[in-house]
Amino acid sequence: MNAFLAPLAGGALIGASAALLLLANGRIAGISGIVGGLLGPASRDWAWRVAFLVGLFAGPALFRATTGHWPQIRIDASWPMLVGAGLLVGFGTRLGSGCTSGHGVCGLARLSPRSLVAVATFMAAAIITVFLVRHGLVR
Repeated sequence: MNAFLAPLAGGALIGASAALLLLANGRIAGISGIVGGLLGPASRDWAWRVAFLVGLFAGPALFRATTGHWPQIRIDASWPMLVGAGLLVGFGTRLGSGCTSGHGVCGLARLSPRSLVAVATFMAAAIITVFLVRHGLVR
């Protein structure tokens, strides 16, 4: 039962935080846009961006405080693979004018056609990548 409730609670919290940010600030909870707003020219809306990111990084500590252990994360990739993947994701967020959180969580909820195309593209790329890696066609 716990294997069902934890993802459900996580999804509900992500949805609630995205809705709260949209209602309170009129902003989309897209991580690439939030971070990009901090890295660009100085703006007056930096405080909510920093608060949002602090909340993201506080998640594992909150998990530990409530469960007594750190979340288990297993990554089966080398550092060069992770760096390459990160660069490709960064390129993709620029090309797609947003990231999976902005398009997938917020854009789809707002019935945005652009977000529907972006999420379909993200998912197709992910499916193809997993297929190629799992079948040893790409290392």
